Amino acid sequence: MSRVGSTLLLSLLAAACAGEPESPSDATAVNTSGKRDVPVAEVPAEVLAAARAEQGDFTIDEAEIETRDGRSYYDVGGTLADGTEIEFDVMQEEDGQWRVVETQRDIALSETPLPVRETLTGHDGAFSPTRIIESVQADGLVIYELYGPDGNDPQGRKLEIRWDGESADLLAREWEH
Repeated sequence: MSRVGSTLLLSLLAAACAGEPESPSDATAVNTSGKRDVPVAEVPAEVLAAARAEQGDFTIDEAEIETRDGRSYYDVGGTLADGTEIEFDVMQEEDGQWRVVETQRDIALSETPLPVRETLTGHDGAFSPTRIIESVQADGLVIYELYGPDGNDPQGRKLEIRWDGESADLLAREWEH
C-alpha cells in the first residue's frame, strides 16, 4: 500500500473511532426512552395508589410510561370530581417504591402569580404563551412551563419559570426532578 493510501486509511480509522464530539448540551442532556401509551389496566397498582393518595377524587383516564436517565416514570392523567384535568408524574425510587414527583394542570396566564408574569414580561414582553402548565413539585416548588410560537420552529418555544412562593426566576435549562 502506498504511503498516501496508508495515511488516508489511518486518518479514516481515527475519525471513525473518535465518534461525535461532545457538545456543551450533551453533558446536560436527558437520556429518555420516549413516552409510550399504556392501557390503564396495565399500570401497576402501586403507581395508581401513589396518584390516588395525592388526590382521592381522581378518575384515571390515561397513562404513559417512559424511562429517563435509567428511572421509570408513569404519567397518569385524568380528571377531578369538578372536571379539572390533572396529571401526576410518578417515579420509581431506587428502593422500588413509587412516588408522585410532580402534579400538573393547564392554567391561564392570569392564574399565575404576578411575579411570574413580571418575569416573563421582563424577559420577553412580546412572547405570548398559548399553553401554560403549572407543575407543582413534591417539595411544593412550582415550575410554570410556558409554550408559544417561535417563528419558523414547528416545535414552538418553551420557557420555564420557577416560583418558590416569594420570587420567580427564569430557568436557563429544563427543570429536572
